[in-house]
Amino acid sequence: DVGTYHDLLARRRMRFHGDGTQISDSDMHESLKPFQRHIVKWACANGRAAIWADTGLGKTRMQIEWCRVMAETSIIIAPLAVAHQTVEEAAKIGVRARYVRDPDQIDGAGLYVVNYEMLSKFDPHMFGAVALDEASILKQSDGKTRTMLIEWAEPIKYKTTWTATPAPNDPEELTNQAEFLGIMKRVNMLAAYYVHDQDGWRLKGHAFDPFIDWLGTWALAIRRPSDLGFDDTGYILPGLEIIPEIVTAEIEPAPNELFAMSIGGVSGRSKVRRETLEARIERAVSVAEREPDEPWLLWCDLNDEAEALANAIPGAVNVHGSMKPDEKAEKLLGFAHGDFQTLITKPGIASLGLNYQHCARMQFVGMKDSYEQYSQAMRRCYRYGQTRVVNAHIVLSEIEQQIAQNVARKEDQANRIVEAMIHRLEKIA
Repeated sequence: DVGTYHDLLARRRMRFHGDGTQISDSDMHESLKPFQRHIVKWACANGRAAIWADTGLGKTRMQIEWCRVMAETSIIIAPLAVAHQTVEEAAKIGVRARYVRDPDQIDGAGLYVVNYEMLSKFDPHMFGAVALDEASILKQSDGKTRTMLIEWAEPIKYKTTWTATPAPNDPEELTNQAEFLGIMKRVNMLAAYYVHDQDGWRLKGHAFDPFIDWLGTWALAIRRPSDLGFDDTGYILPGLEIIPEIVTAEIEPAPNELFAMSIGGVSGRSKVRRETLEARIERAVSVAEREPDEPWLLWCDLNDEAEALANAIPGAVNVHGSMKPDEKAEKLLGFAHGDFQTLITKPGIASLGLNYQHCARMQFVGMKDSYEQYSQAMRRCYRYGQTRVVNAHIVLSEIEQQIAQNVARKEDQANRIVEAMIHRLEKIA
């Protein structure tokens, strides 16, 4: 009986009330701000929780403290370059976090940091708590990696996921996080809240409010301290200027078109990217030359784009996929430390977790349809701690503006659910 099945799912989802531990402000490092302590206490009480806190709100420090108080031996899983930053951040608050690549390096109680690629070497039973940093990796990684992460964490009692840009309108993102945390299985979640049609999975219209209420029992979304009733002093961004750089390029029309009017699917997008490459590179180089003394972060998608930019901009460093992981991490952190002025890379390599507040100039030399990658890439520079207006140049051909419009549509969908979650917090405060 379908009705009975949905009633059963409703009863099950209402039963998650947290299975963690209560802590007080004195249990946390004194450097944590009031809103950060509130979040850590909430996550500790839940035991299993997702924290969707905007970039620059101190996710790293919060997850370090959550791990420290939840278990004698805990682990943070993070992208490689972010893993090194996590160790640096822990040292600032007197926590000895150790980056490990092999189980033999674990020598007793403490906080350990490991990157995704090395995780399968470790026995999860060694840890009492796990924090998954940059949890969007659950969606962005391949199915094998995603399944490994979820299954690996299953025996661990206390779990958290942390990200600045969830896609709460995307069932792929939410089912992965819910399964990793042990909140609900994918099949149950889809049956309870989603319907499948020609456009894929989408929220049922009548399920929106119950969906928000259920999310609020295990996920917390915050864009600024005032979302939780705290003072925003120090967390007001100086501004973001989105500057379109529209180039003209000859594009071969599709067989059924007199003029190139639509960009098409994956193959069409790839074709247009290559046909407009020369014009976009020329514009990107000229934009960077306008402010030669500024640090520049240039985002690409094609290897040809990155190589052409690196050849045209003196001193630029191209961090690409064929580099060894340690070399990537060294170069990505080198840009943060000011070792060189221009970084060229892909969102898939460097859009997660890195802090580049010293840089207020970036370019997207072309775009993909992923709102998450675009937002994460933007937030490497446009984040709390930034002291200047960030100029973000979007270099596209006229026909590629359709991609920018698609990304904007996805952003509106994501914002709708985050706004509803924050409004829910205001109602129950």
